[in-house]
Amino acid sequence: MPGSPYTDLDRPPLSAARLARALAGPHGPWRRLELRAETGSTNADVTAAAQAGEPAGLVVVAERQTSGRGRRGRVWQSPPRAGIAASVLLRPGEADAERGWSPVSPVAYGWLPLLAGVALVESVARLAELEAGLKWPNDLLIGDAKCAGVLAESVPGATPAQPPAIVLGIGLNVTLRADELPENPTGLPATSLLLAGAAATDRDPLLRALLRGLADWYDRWRAAGGDAVACGLRDAYLAACATVGRQVRVLLPDGSQFHGTATGVDPDGLLVVSGPAGERRLAAGDVLHLR
Repeated sequence: MPGSPYTDLDRPPLSAARLARALAGPHGPWRRLELRAETGSTNADVTAAAQAGEPAGLVVVAERQTSGRGRRGRVWQSPPRAGIAASVLLRPGEADAERGWSPVSPVAYGWLPLLAGVALVESVARLAELEAGLKWPNDLLIGDAKCAGVLAESVPGATPAQPPAIVLGIGLNVTLRADELPENPTGLPATSLLLAGAAATDRDPLLRALLRGLADWYDRWRAAGGDAVACGLRDAYLAACATVGRQVRVLLPDGSQFHGTATGVDPDGLLVVSGPAGERRLAAGDVLHLR
């Protein structure tokens, strides 16, 4: 049937009802899940919901994005049902009496995209049985090719006194074939779980595992008041980080660049790079691995 989501049997559609049932109960903080056949950007959808006052816990998943975005305005697109495109709404600055969570200072929000990267690595390792790593801050690498990315965006509160919300968007290439891979303007090649030889490419369990892993790490981070060291997040990130120990070239937002060795990630989530001019700590920038 033309236009049917079942025309490509390697890419069956997701089921909103099945996903919602699987995520109900103790797997919070997800409160509501929306599955869309097509949208411009799941991050833009969740951002609009946050601006309209949507409570934390919204999950928006799209079978196809037409204007998906990566870091620094890059495009992230894939054919229908060939990947996972999902965004979640978090409000870490708000207390949650039911869970015993106190508000987290915005100073710690920089750990959230790294937290999502750790959840990605763990989900891919467990279900796809692939060894993956993270290029700082949160690109998922299989070998030296990019398979997924995370985009975190801050949404200002309705009033100056209201803390910002955080939208976390995750894009994972699952069954893209070689001729469908996106071009990356930084020169990093792309891949998919299928091309990397994954043991499983069923998006339903992959998405459930990812959302549950994200929820688990978020719960631990919130319970620790946003302290990435105390909750074990920093150690987990360092264990997964493929950047630490590498020679890197860093492209800074102002257009300048420098070379050095990535020596660690500090307690604030900043990448530590030692170069000819000494040690620098980076909150933003494109990091290119050098051979």
